[in-house]
Amino acid sequence: MNGILVVDKPKGPTSSDVVQAVRRVLKEKKAGHTGTLDPMATGVLAICLGDATRVAQVFTDGDKAYDATVKLGVTTDTLDAEGAVLQTRPVPEVTRASLEAVLARFRGALKQTPPMYSAIKKDGKRLYELARAGEEVEREARDVTVHALTLNDFSADELKLSVACSKGFFVRTLAADIGEALGCGAHLTALRRTQSGPFHLAKALPLATLLEHGPSVVEGRLVSVDEALAFLPEVATSEAEAERVKHGGVVEVARPDCALVRVTAPDGRVLALAEVRRGRLAYKRVLVTA
Repeated sequence: MNGILVVDKPKGPTSSDVVQAVRRVLKEKKAGHTGTLDPMATGVLAICLGDATRVAQVFTDGDKAYDATVKLGVTTDTLDAEGAVLQTRPVPEVTRASLEAVLARFRGALKQTPPMYSAIKKDGKRLYELARAGEEVEREARDVTVHALTLNDFSADELKLSVACSKGFFVRTLAADIGEALGCGAHLTALRRTQSGPFHLAKALPLATLLEHGPSVVEGRLVSVDEALAFLPEVATSEAEAERVKHGGVVEVARPDCALVRVTAPDGRVLALAEVRRGRLAYKRVLVTA
């Protein structure tokens, strides 16, 4: 089985747990997700199956979108509802205008320090492993981008937000930072991923449905590699050029330099992923060799 299955992850299991469940049900040896969701989080988890695992990184690098609920006045050690309460503080009176003024600080290009409770590695160990052992280490702030941050609703001590962001962005950290900007602290109480790269929640298959009904519900839902990569700029080739691409040969293209393109055959199949450098294809991965 080759393609990408978009799963609606439930609250509770880890992303790896979901991958293992999908692999078991579909009897597929090769499977991997394209971006971790915390156990508390729900929503889009794109799982590459079979040969699609070869292009998983393309989707991992894509933008993400979330719906989030933030509790004001309470901070936790994990920055979310799964952690131990560290402090409770009074919440100032908030208005839409005062909240919008704070949210404006968190739009655009930012530097964000990853939380200790995360899967990022430091000296070969996951940060959450160090955190559980009582250690806190210095983390380097990373460049991230918030494309959109919308205040959907709010009450005296709760915010409902929608966030569209670059890869590597932590909504838990955003919740904590908003709380500090308001002077009362905060933590994340709910998170639902609505988009991951080209994959959307509207087309996601609930994990419970897959577990109950088995492989039959996957029919018509599996996204082909060609379809999934359609968001990338295209370099179409002739028959002769396509043969050279299959063997990693030189192909000249009349377009500006580009970080990543899909190289297609005359019949529309994606032959390779490449960069365009000085008028030539620089292959990242050749997908079709025959």
